Amino acid sequence: MRIGILGSGLMGGKLGTLFARAGHEVVFSYARSEQKLKRLAREAGGHARAGTPRDAARDADALLLAVHWSRIEDVLNQAGDLSDKVIITCSLPLNASNTALVVAHTSSGAEALAERIRKAPIVAAFGTVPSEVLFSVFEARRRANRPSLVYCGDHEDAKQVAAGLIRDVGFDPVDAGPLRIARYMEPFSLLVGQLAYEREDGPELAYRFERWRR
Repeated sequence: MRIGILGSGLMGGKLGTLFARAGHEVVFSYARSEQKLKRLAREAGGHARAGTPRDAARDADALLLAVHWSRIEDVLNQAGDLSDKVIITCSLPLNASNTALVVAHTSSGAEALAERIRKAPIVAAFGTVPSEVLFSVFEARRRANRPSLVYCGDHEDAKQVAAGLIRDVGFDPVDAGPLRIARYMEPFSLLVGQLAYEREDGPELAYRFERWRR
């Protein structure tokens, strides 16, 4: 699969690297410098390369949107026409100080993106785990008991693409339902962030859901 990374910071850089190591073709884009993009592509190995957001979007089967909420408009404008592209977003609608959601309660950042890009299916995924745990989960991906990762969206085909990538990284995908469920997932991401970054245990945190039957 061809995957474009729109935003090659902590989440985008690490997920793009893992997608490449799982055998996908990856284009890293939208970082502070072209040198960083080239370094990510080199370290990811496989079929990874650096490019512009337009390069990342042009031939992609799926796009990972992983930028700060304040950069959404800029990166989407640079990417160009995204009609019919599967867009997987882990971008939370946070304020400038990353302390509160600017879209919440009656909508979500994922739903706002769906309004912004009406011709592309949106799936919310990957935003509910800290980036620090990604490599460890990938390395342990052959274990029987994988950590969970919730995702949601309104388009079944796009959700299947997201679920496949979630498995490739080492998580057990949990379909939370339609895109409006992102209204619950995004605050849950803040809870995970609180546990990961405001405690002494360290940020390598994952979660797992089980059906408990007697």
